Amino acid sequence: MQQNPYGEEPVRLILDLAAQPPCTPSEFAERCVAAGMAIDRPVDDGDLAEILGFLPRWLAVVDADTPERRAALLNALLTDASEHPRLTDHADGGWHIHYRADGLGLAGVVRAVVSVGTALHLTGRGMDRLGRCALLECGRAYGDFTRGGRQRYCSPACANRDAVRRFRARQAARKP
Repeated sequence: MQQNPYGEEPVRLILDLAAQPPCTPSEFAERCVAAGMAIDRPVDDGDLAEILGFLPRWLAVVDADTPERRAALLNALLTDASEHPRLTDHADGGWHIHYRADGLGLAGVVRAVVSVGTALHLTGRGMDRLGRCALLECGRAYGDFTRGGRQRYCSPACANRDAVRRFRARQAARKP
């Protein structure tokens, strides 16, 4: 059975890349491989430049203030990065669906997989399932993968830091 490469993992990958953009083509490749992507061609400076140019466009989807604006921005990414779905059986990986052209470099593949993955995430879980960390000094993007859909922080560390801050503020307010 072939895993769906357009599910949750591409959103997690792009969140990682957005939080700490890669500095070299090899770093970009290593992080993609660590996220489970197969790389079938050399990764070069053009791939790095392409993904670095894509990150602000994807983050604009995160920062959209209405579902309609989020959809419009994501539709533009889908138009630029994806193609009609089709079956493929490359690299002896089993039959699966691609939403991208063949022969793309790593950045093109990541743009397509992330765009489709983000669309599936938002339509499957809710259009509000992307956001920015509620910890004021953080502001990192997050994808809400929780069951209840109430995530407000990018990590447990930020949630804990804010909880401690609120607790200490309440304690200070009680002291005369």
